[in-house]
Amino acid sequence: MELYNAGKIYRNLSVARLVEAALARGEGILASNGALVVNTGKYTGRSPNDRFIVDLPSVHDKINWNNINRPFEVEKYRRLYRRLTAYLQKRDLFIFDGFVGADPRFRLPVRVINELAWQNLFVHQLFIRPTPEELAAHRPQFTVICAPGFNAEPELDGTRSEAFIILNLEEKLIIIGGTSYAGEMKKSVFTVMNYLLPQQGVFPMHCSANVGADGDTALFFGLSGTGKTTLSADPQRRLIGDDEHGWSEDGIFNFEGGCYAKCICLSAENEPQIWNAIRFGAVLENVVVDEETRVPAYDCADFTENTRAAYPVDFIPGAVIPGMGGHPRTIVFLAADAFGVLPPIAKLTKEQAMYHFLSGYTSKLAGTERGVTSPEATFSTCFGAPFLPLAPAVYARMLGEKLEEHKTNVYLVNTGWSGGPYGVGRRMSINYTRAMVTAALKGELEKVELEPDPIFRVLVPVSCPGVPPEILKPRNTWQDPQAYDDMARKLARLFAENFAQFEGVAPEVAAAGPQVS
Repeated sequence: MELYNAGKIYRNLSVARLVEAALARGEGILASNGALVVNTGKYTGRSPNDRFIVDLPSVHDKINWNNINRPFEVEKYRRLYRRLTAYLQKRDLFIFDGFVGADPRFRLPVRVINELAWQNLFVHQLFIRPTPEELAAHRPQFTVICAPGFNAEPELDGTRSEAFIILNLEEKLIIIGGTSYAGEMKKSVFTVMNYLLPQQGVFPMHCSANVGADGDTALFFGLSGTGKTTLSADPQRRLIGDDEHGWSEDGIFNFEGGCYAKCICLSAENEPQIWNAIRFGAVLENVVVDEETRVPAYDCADFTENTRAAYPVDFIPGAVIPGMGGHPRTIVFLAADAFGVLPPIAKLTKEQAMYHFLSGYTSKLAGTERGVTSPEATFSTCFGAPFLPLAPAVYARMLGEKLEEHKTNVYLVNTGWSGGPYGVGRRMSINYTRAMVTAALKGELEKVELEPDPIFRVLVPVSCPGVPPEILKPRNTWQDPQAYDDMARKLARLFAENFAQFEGVAPEVAAAGPQVS
């Protein structure tokens, strides 16, 4: 991007100077814990309908074009880009130079240009910060320009609204406007990594990762709100990263240098590591604070339920720096089941793991996307469909190869409802979920009897340390067993209907799903 005739350019400011700039410019306030509190206005979550990929010959045949990966005409992109850069002339800009990818062999040098100081602080904390020596030699291979104050004109620009997130994979440029939600920057770059890394033989994953005292790495797959950040921030294990990773021939590596945790109903008791990480240098998005004391009210959802905290990963005690680990011994698929029928934990065969990875079942939770006000059942391919520019088979094949090569155990964990569907049952106790996940990571569930669920056919343990046995079989938690059976069969049919979209799947994988009849 040309910076000719721009206002003052602030390059790679320190955290303290970015906080000072944000406060001086009236972009936010300080909470009592020292975090910078900002409000993102109309857009309090991702806006997937406003994301596009520029349709160029060099990428056209590689992209899995659909209602998520929407094409954008080249000429309309160029016109919008010119209007955006004209808007930025004579404006103060904040620049961050850093990396995405902890493994030096696969990291992507990025530059982020921001109109807002607080958003530059966000990327400073979320991406990987270079050493002075690395900064001196830094040459960006991808650039992100984020200008929330610039609104598109749909009739002129070809967008769907005033907001836009447009990826130009050929020119290695992302432009964002009309929305202040900082997660758009993070997830756009994640999409780029999901495009680039498979071409280098690396499996990109929407998951969190941690490592135990004996070096055992674990992965947690799941969409926003299913518990990836909460469950991976385990005081008994060291955090590698909370959201985005790659799996190479050498092991796991974090894409990011920070965490982006949901903090609705956050408590020091249930999530002590996240609670303590929210301090000076952290950014709180859309969190209500007391007008006088500036104490955050994490239980309040006046702006959105998708309240967020962004902080560097080293704010978590014992975090693995740089964020790299060995090949995972255990993988956990997280699903917030709004039907209340999935077992709270079940072991998957390799074929079942492939089936559930392609299915990516969960419930969209309130606030994660605009317009979602209560949980909705959804299937998101590979637990990250909004961020996958290539065909699902590419990612599924890579997972299958990794599971086969490293004999990794895979568990399906329901962090959603028990005793009934949403509105009737109750959300699964975080303490029970932690106990089940801990048992899986320690190998304790390898020692107990497993029984196949009659409908979902996954292998359910008959006992688990720290968990009442009746909790393990969801049918036992419903007052009306017949109502459970009806609801379970309904979800089984939804699985089958969704899976019908996948072509060329091995018969043993297609047959590993729930029993529909």
